[in-house]
Amino acid sequence: MSTSFEKYQKRRLRSSYFSVVISIALVLFLVGVLGLTLIKTKSISKHFKEQVVMTIFLKNDAKANDVDILKAELKRADYTKSINYISKKAAAEKYSKDIGEDFMEFLGENPLKNAVDITLKSEFVTPEKMAAIEKNLLNRSLVYEISYDKSLIDLLTRNINRLTFWMLLFSGVFTLIAVVLINSSIRLSVYSKRFTIKTMQMVGATKKFIRVPFIWKSIELGFLGATVAIISLIAVGVYVNNVVPELNLLSDYKWLGFLALFIFGLGILISWISTFFATQRFLNLQVDELYY
Repeated sequence: MSTSFEKYQKRRLRSSYFSVVISIALVLFLVGVLGLTLIKTKSISKHFKEQVVMTIFLKNDAKANDVDILKAELKRADYTKSINYISKKAAAEKYSKDIGEDFMEFLGENPLKNAVDITLKSEFVTPEKMAAIEKNLLNRSLVYEISYDKSLIDLLTRNINRLTFWMLLFSGVFTLIAVVLINSSIRLSVYSKRFTIKTMQMVGATKKFIRVPFIWKSIELGFLGATVAIISLIAVGVYVNNVVPELNLLSDYKWLGFLALFIFGLGILISWISTFFATQRFLNLQVDELYY
C-alpha cells in the first residue's frame, strides 16, 4: 500500500516539475522571440544607416598630393566605413550614360567636380554627428562643398529612435510578465509541499536547511526551462531563415550569445528569488494557516 502511495507521490512530483519547466520555457521563449526581434531591428537600422553617403566635392585647383592626403586621413577616421574617389571625368561619363547623351558637347566643358563619397559607420549617422563632420571637413582648403540628404537623416533618426523606444518598452513589459508568470509557477510548486515544509520545521530543521534543497531544485528547473526555450528559439530561427533567408535571423552571434545568457540568467534568477520568498512565507505560517 505504501509503495503504491509513494509511486503516486513521485508521479505527482514529476508532473509538478514538468509543469513548472514548461511554464518557464514558454515564458522565456516569448521573451527570446522579442529579443530576437529587437536584435534584428538593430541590425536593420544599422544596414539602412550605412547606406547613407556623404559626398565631398573638391575644388578644381586641388593638388593631387593634397587629395591623396585627404583620402588617407578619411580612411583612418573613426567615422569612416568606406570611401570612394570619383574623378570629374568618371562622373561626367556616368551622367552622360544616365541621361543618354553627351552633355559636354553643347556645354564645351565639364562642369562637374572631383569628389569623394564617404560611407559612414552607423553610430555616426545622426544629424548632430554628421553636422560636426561636415563642419570639420569644410575647414579644409581643398573642399568646395559637402552634400548629403539632411532631411532623410532627420527622418531616419526619428523613426529609428521611435521604433527602438517602443521595442524597449515592449521588452520591459514582457520581462515583467515573465517574472510574474514564473513566480506564480514556482509558488504553486512550493505550495504543494507546504505540509512537508512545516513537518520538517516541527521536527527541528532550521529554515536554511529546509530552504536550500527547494532553492537548488528551482535553479535546476529554471535552467531546464531556459534550455528548452533556447532550443525552441534556435529551431524557430532556423525555420524562419529557411523560409525567409533575406532576414538572416541568426547571423549576429555576439548579440545572440548575450540573449542566450540573458534567458538563462532570467530563468535561474527568477526561480531562485521566487522559491526563496515562497518557502519563507510557508515557514512563517502557523499550522492551521496551511489549509487556507
